[in-house]
Amino acid sequence: MPARHRLGSLDLLVLSDGTYYQDAGAVFGVVPRVMWERLGIALNERHQMGLALNSLLLRSQGKTILIETGVGDKERPRAQASPLSEGTLLDELRAAGVSPEDVDIVINTHLHADHCGWNTRKDAAGAYVPTFPRARYLIQRGEWKAATHPNERTRATYLPENILPLEAAGRLDLIDGETRVTDEVTVIETPGHTQDHASVLLASGRERAIYIGDMVQHPVQLERTAWVSSFDVFPLQSMETKKSVVQHAIDEHQLVVAVHYPFPGLGYMSETPDGKRRWTPIAADGGEGPA
Repeated sequence: MPARHRLGSLDLLVLSDGTYYQDAGAVFGVVPRVMWERLGIALNERHQMGLALNSLLLRSQGKTILIETGVGDKERPRAQASPLSEGTLLDELRAAGVSPEDVDIVINTHLHADHCGWNTRKDAAGAYVPTFPRARYLIQRGEWKAATHPNERTRATYLPENILPLEAAGRLDLIDGETRVTDEVTVIETPGHTQDHASVLLASGRERAIYIGDMVQHPVQLERTAWVSSFDVFPLQSMETKKSVVQHAIDEHQLVVAVHYPFPGLGYMSETPDGKRRWTPIAADGGEGPA
């Protein structure tokens, strides 16, 4: 079921698209197994660790906004995820009383297959169409270019069926850098995982939050800057981005919403007296969908 959290006057609803499984060694990159296995991570028979797929739904200034759309129902990426029968993003939306037609804006932090899978789905004729037919899909222009012109490394995760139907249907809005969506919602640049990876800042009253997209896959990667995933296309840039984001999260007491942390992926970063960074998860408030 969706998890609700109040941020100022904003109701944040965390939605799950299930669990996505990734090779644990790939998640932790050059960090030796003898170090990351101390974290007590559960692995399946294929040496994969389970990653959450946490999307965020909110209503701001009359707009219903969905941030990230999970892995979707397409055969190839879904084979690496929990079964559709165990629940999906669309099930979560229905539980919140929201239909795909109710969504005004979809924000993708980037276009890897486990973050934009429900951007599209097949219609009755078997053609891929936007899942959210009234929504404008906001995507960084550079990310769109990278996804539509992939290289040998990136082509496996940039799936044309997740993105090209948006352009064909006239639902695509390419944005450049920092972009204000409403007075409470701003897309910002957080490069490293991909060159044009983005995050989303939320502000209501004196409260702040940041949805960090695929900046990290495990809490230790925010605590220890050098723990960079092998999925980060620009690892040195990823390190610098994490330093900046974590410092702002501490200084401004930002709620961090993490896509791949255990559901609902909410928590705060802090600094210990000896200068170490710490992630502290919090429970959601519970309750119903966005007002």
